Parts: sequence; structure tokens; C-alpha cells
Amino acid sequence: MEIMEQEKTAIALKYDESSGRAPSVSAKGTGKVADDIVAMAEEMGIYVHKDPVLLKNLENLREGDTIPKPLFMIISEILAYSYYLQGKTPEMWRDSEGTHVNMKE
Repeated sequence: MEIMEQEKTAIALKYDESSGRAPSVSAKGTGKVADDIVAMAEEMGIYVHKDPVLLKNLENLREGDTIPKPLFMIISEILAYSYYLQGKTPEMWRDSEGTHVNMKE
């Protein structure tokens, strides 16, 4: 019996809060391209989430495609966690006085 190692796959998502649009696929690749995507994200301090089930659900998307509605909740939770790790908050987060809430302060 021969066991073949599965080729590494990476999918990068982009989210522009001001656009009002769902997150979209900004890059995807396998092998060396996947390694480069992950390395670039790590260099930029971007959270890298590893989830084979989510990857399976995203792998049929092309670059520029928006995330399908059934994945909105999980993607939003991952993005929120990424923001939290970076000490960022969405622009719309305001306290009772209307001041932007920033976790770094």
C-alpha cells in the first residue's frame, strides 16, 4: 500500500468593512503557492486559521468570489477573532457616548 501525502492548500480571504460586501477570496493556491500565501500572511501578522472542513467548503471558489451565505457565521467569527488578536475593532463599534471602541487603548 502506498500512502500519498496530500498537497498543501491555502486560501486567503479579504474583507473590506466599508464596502458592505461579504468577504471574498483574494488568493488561493497549492504546493509552493500555498506556502507563499501562508508565509506572506505570517510576515504581515495576519492570523492563519487551519481548518480542513472549512477549506473543503471554500476550495471550489475562485479568486474574487464572495463567501457563500452558509459560511458567513463561521467566517465572521474567524475574522472577529483575528481582529481581537491584532487589538483591532470594527469601525462601527461605539460606546454609549458614540466614541469608537479600540481595544489597543
